[in-house]
Amino acid sequence: MSRRRPRVQYSLNSGNIKKLNEEEIRAILRAADELIATGGRSLLVKILKGSKDKKVLEHNLQDCPAYGFYRELMMEEISYRVDWMILKDYLRIDYNGRLPMLIFSEKGWEIERETFAEELFQRFCQDVKEKKARVIFEMKDVNRQVAFDMLEKIRDTGDADFIPLLEEWKTMEVRKVIGRINNVINTLTRGSTL
Repeated sequence: MSRRRPRVQYSLNSGNIKKLNEEEIRAILRAADELIATGGRSLLVKILKGSKDKKVLEHNLQDCPAYGFYRELMMEEISYRVDWMILKDYLRIDYNGRLPMLIFSEKGWEIERETFAEELFQRFCQDVKEKKARVIFEMKDVNRQVAFDMLEKIRDTGDADFIPLLEEWKTMEVRKVIGRINNVINTLTRGSTL
């Protein structure tokens, strides 16, 4: 008869952190996005510190845009900020078996969704400018809500220069995303004929 191992316990401590600015909140959420439901608080702290820890490098977490955001702080100080984010319900802890893993709260996800969509939009703009297709090859793995938010940002530009890259992206997508891309292309086409 196998004995069930108990869940790993944790306690939160935000130290003397009373408030984080918007840039800090977005950076912590962006770093957390890399390990939602697969990693916990200590791994998030290592990403934000810019650690060369084996696990960070093994999973290419050094490629995260928020990697090293708090490089000048001690790990304990970063940990206080991560715990503040949990206590203020930007992030939550959920167990995956016996291990506590980070997940987004609704409030945290809304912020991260906007941050990630903007990041992808800026990269998409760079690809259009350089006439290269890079971002579209990553889009299959991007949350659909984020992809749709990015498409709305493209629509809002009214710039028909996006159309060739959008056409190329369509060839790699599922029907629902293709429909949304076509809708944006139609809007951009109408805008360029006015």
